[in-house]
Amino acid sequence: MNFLAHAYLSFGDPKVLVGNFIGDFVRGDIEHSFEKDIVIGIKLHWGIDNFTDHHFVVKEAQAILRPHYSRYSMVITDMYFDYFLARYWKNYSAKPLPEFADEVYETIDSYADILPEKFLQTFSYMKYYNWLAGYGELEGIRRAMTGMSKRTRFDSKMETAHIFLDEHHEYLKVHFGDFFEDVVSFAKGRLKELREEYGSLQT
Repeated sequence: MNFLAHAYLSFGDPKVLVGNFIGDFVRGDIEHSFEKDIVIGIKLHWGIDNFTDHHFVVKEAQAILRPHYSRYSMVITDMYFDYFLARYWKNYSAKPLPEFADEVYETIDSYADILPEKFLQTFSYMKYYNWLAGYGELEGIRRAMTGMSKRTRFDSKMETAHIFLDEHHEYLKVHFGDFFEDVVSFAKGRLKELREEYGSLQT
């Protein structure tokens, strides 16, 4: 659910961005459903998720969450990392976050006719509440976590996750900084590999 990070890790390529955004909403024979640069974005998303799930810094962050949030600690960690990316956006991009967010929404809208319906439902909420630009505030995280908690099958307690974030801010901030440098390096390398594999004309 860390959409801001996936947007950032698309490195300004519109079709890769589209694929990166829908990676959690597609399965199966994607090569026959989407053009190759969108497929590259989907596979990049899957690679980023796998890298994240197995990274030792992420596991350390999840360890302090697990006693409180159990199975939902992974989802919450993703949201926390989007919070830190948004909060300290100027450290990673010269483009203002509101401008970046608007460009992402416009790009996704331009491909709406080929995107999965379930994703478009989520995307409508994302635009309406401006998730991407709002992640950097505790209120934005509270709103997102509360909305997600209403859709979980079990008692997730995610509606309290913004309080936990506030109480452990410095610890989690350090973990985000250590992890994000690694995931940027991984994503650049994986994107290069996928473009070579698919013979993409993008450079």
